[in-house]
Amino acid sequence: MICFMCKGSMLDGFSNFTADMGKCIIIVKNVPSQICDQCGEVSYRNETAKQLEKIVQSLTEPVRTEIAVVNYTEQAA
Repeated sequence: MICFMCKGSMLDGFSNFTADMGKCIIIVKNVPSQICDQCGEVSYRNETAKQLEKIVQSLTEPVRTEIAVVNYTEQAA
């Protein structure tokens, strides 16, 4: 895969995903990602993006805390 920002090579790895939901900030750690070896741009496969949406949705209804930090592998299971 080629980076759409700089045309570098996208390599498989893990990153952190952050979502600011207004009343709550959600951090999902250890998310399977494609990371550019030149500029560091991060992208996600469709299935991973769908899982991130589910994780964020589950943590925002109802809002339980101002900051939530979760591990992707534990939440996606």
